[in-house]
Amino acid sequence: MKKSVLKFVGSIGMVTLLAACGGSNGDGNGNGGEEEISGSEEGKLTIALTASSEGERAAFEGLIEEFEEKNDVEVEASFPGGGYEDQMRVQMAANDLPDVFDTHGWSQLRYGEYTHDQQDMDWVDNMKPEMEDVVTDEEGKVYTYPVNMAQDGVIYNENILEEYGIEVPETWDEFVSALETVRDEANGQVAPLWIAGGDGFPLGQLVDQMMTPMFETDEDNDYTEELLDGSFDWSRYEWLPEQLLMLQENDLLNQDVLTAKYAQAPEIMAGEQAAFMFAGGSIGPDTTALNEEVEVGLMPTPTVHEGDEPVWIGGERFALAIFEESEMKEEAEQFIEFIAEPENAQRIAEGTNLASAIEGVEADTYFSEDLEKYSGVEVVSYFDRVYLPSGMWDVMSTTTEELLAGGTPEEAANTMESEYERLREENDDE
Repeated sequence: MKKSVLKFVGSIGMVTLLAACGGSNGDGNGNGGEEEISGSEEGKLTIALTASSEGERAAFEGLIEEFEEKNDVEVEASFPGGGYEDQMRVQMAANDLPDVFDTHGWSQLRYGEYTHDQQDMDWVDNMKPEMEDVVTDEEGKVYTYPVNMAQDGVIYNENILEEYGIEVPETWDEFVSALETVRDEANGQVAPLWIAGGDGFPLGQLVDQMMTPMFETDEDNDYTEELLDGSFDWSRYEWLPEQLLMLQENDLLNQDVLTAKYAQAPEIMAGEQAAFMFAGGSIGPDTTALNEEVEVGLMPTPTVHEGDEPVWIGGERFALAIFEESEMKEEAEQFIEFIAEPENAQRIAEGTNLASAIEGVEADTYFSEDLEKYSGVEVVSYFDRVYLPSGMWDVMSTTTEELLAGGTPEEAANTMESEYERLREENDDE
């Protein structure tokens, strides 16, 4: 087997992609959760994390337990999954946040006023240069400790591509062609592109990733200034919903796209029932833990415009801030310094299958070979974090869900435009 696989005991449990994000990938992506976030509590270090997959939680929980034993500090950690952002909004309104909390890509814009400056902490000296601008402002305040760095693209079942003689695509046209080959050769037994639309956020993930090659990376189609100043012509967005409807109408998506759950992803991939997914994180190792014969590959986000180059979509995934008004600041700093120790940073990187933000930490992650293969590919920040107002992630998700439930590209573009303008006004008023 060519990849290092992290095996674990127990059910797959919940898996989420807070990416962009945020989860961690983005704004609002998650798959639901029952755990409640606790605010600051006297004598107890409270921690809230967006990690939800089995491997991610295991990595954090093991280190939390060791920290408690080593420092004689009681820790209460919560992992609320998709409920994280809603709960944190309530906590912010009450000015009662956990002592340590995950800023999942929004350390300055959303959580900035609630965060304690970490610039004098030891870990800062070892932060990778590419992360400095992300978590540091012009005055030098360090808002959060970026636990790891995301490089999102598209994952694929290597066995299926090999069986049908499919080369890893680089452009959207090549990607669609690959999907058509899977459809034609698999006789309905394999979903060419599998999306867990029942959880909402995977739809937003796809949209957020594809807006980068649509509107940012190609020199002749760079609309980032218009997006920032509010003058963007949202009719340009219609191309993407048109493509998604085309995929749906031509049997290139899973038939249960609007009800499928992200927690099914490893089982679907392990059962060779899907060829491609806009997903990442622990799905690779979770898949191979279920079926050792299946290996999952990772490719950069495909280009849209001729002559453009594929990119990774990324930034910090998990990031730990300290509540400015915490009465446990000393213990909170101890915890973050502990997590940032090289051997612990490596454990987190391997447990989350993402590169560490600490210099000199080399992690053997599931996708190491793929990342090495594409080592020259640029990493571009999540689109919504830079060019869209806070709150647009949910809009991207729900708008795409409505599209696939019977909407039109024009309706999707109109909704995106109206919500973009509304949220810009709301954010300006805050």
